[in-house]
Amino acid sequence: MAATVSPFSGVLQLTDLDDYIGPSQDCIKPVRVDKKPGKAAAKIRIEDDGSYFQVSEDGESQKLEKAKITLNDCLACSGCITSAESVLITQQSHEELHKVLNANKTSDSASQKLVVISVSPQSRASLAARYQLTPLDTAKKLTGFFKRLGAHFVFDTTFSRNFSLLESQREFVRRFQRQADDKGALPMLAASCPGWICYAEKTHGSFIIPYVSTAKSPQQVMGSLVKGPFAEWQRLRPDQIYHMAVMPCYDKKLEASRPDFFLQEHQTREVDCVITTGEVGKLLDQEGLSLPDVEPAPLDTISSSCSEDRVFGHAGGGSGGYLEHIFKHAAMELFGIQVDKLEYKPLRNKDFQEVTLERDGQTLLRFALAYGFRNIQNLVQKLKRGKSPYHYVEVMACPSGCLNGGGQLRADGEDGKDLLLRVERLYESVEPEEPEANEAVGALYAEWLGGPESERARQALHTQYHPVEKANAAGFNIKW
Repeated sequence: MAATVSPFSGVLQLTDLDDYIGPSQDCIKPVRVDKKPGKAAAKIRIEDDGSYFQVSEDGESQKLEKAKITLNDCLACSGCITSAESVLITQQSHEELHKVLNANKTSDSASQKLVVISVSPQSRASLAARYQLTPLDTAKKLTGFFKRLGAHFVFDTTFSRNFSLLESQREFVRRFQRQADDKGALPMLAASCPGWICYAEKTHGSFIIPYVSTAKSPQQVMGSLVKGPFAEWQRLRPDQIYHMAVMPCYDKKLEASRPDFFLQEHQTREVDCVITTGEVGKLLDQEGLSLPDVEPAPLDTISSSCSEDRVFGHAGGGSGGYLEHIFKHAAMELFGIQVDKLEYKPLRNKDFQEVTLERDGQTLLRFALAYGFRNIQNLVQKLKRGKSPYHYVEVMACPSGCLNGGGQLRADGEDGKDLLLRVERLYESVEPEEPEANEAVGALYAEWLGGPESERARQALHTQYHPVEKANAAGFNIKW
């Protein structure tokens, strides 16, 4: 759960362990205790049952309360981190980017790396809100900033999300059509949130994995694009490109480090490094710059998804719009019903809502979004009891979704809710595009993948998940 990398959890560090602390095991964190003058130091007695007692000099004892980690503390910002993973994510920082850029300056041309930066639209919106810029101005100034540092190309992951959405749509239709013969086909659970995936693999393993969509996230699709066709267009091997992604979430570092996304043939990762929106702020501070003061640069295009004067997005909310795109596609593909606007029905809270498609009094589709671990756990418990009514659930670890990710810029003298509202408005202010209508996406399917249903498309745009055995709780070395 905690790691030695401070942005994930600065309160508790676990060392010498094989896995995170499971939900069935007690997990406590220290509490700051203000020392009162005039009292001598007390001793702590630990009973056989694990209880702690404070013993004063006169022999009086007082039972101490454990500071329990709640859902807000546990898993809400960084998911489950193991000691092995913490080593991997030390390679995922803005310092690593500096190392590569500095090495490029001193190396001969044959040893230099082509540096590609991929920026998520959620990070762009967070930066736009902080610096009071439009999304377009933010994109241009980010491009100028990274190129000033030494990057060669700066791309927008909105383009790669087109593939992720299309693959998710097709996968849902296939699962829906085989649900009578495959009990694990539905509900299909979204897979673009690595905090949720980490939790699912380590906590519910083989039970939950069959339900999880295999479509890669936009980050990893961009990795396939950059180290695949883009590398070919540049006449470079994949290992000659250094690909860094800017994301709203620390868990994206773990996603990039997954063995499934390591290209064995070329000994390189699809995404070499991930930094958060907040780390971009640190980079700007280190350079003594404020984003509004950066000279803008024309936007790069891995395709025509983004022109010099426009940026695009997708409808359906700040977490990628998976529910909305899959719902509309399934309604038309499976039932011939065109849905123009979705009507969301809040259930337990604003982070658990559902959408239904009905005809003649019959419910044809029932979708839901579940954000935050409290709602995720309720969803999983329903699944385990066989009482989940949903065909698809957009699952995100962070309350309010990706725009509120743990790696986003925090409020600076502003109410956090007000900041989030501004980020949401900026995110939604860009023109939405339909993945099916993007000609560059269609061309890549045809020329690079040999069609959307090809084996090459499956290998490039899909992944797999692995249950993780729970570790023995004995022998944890806990450092405070």
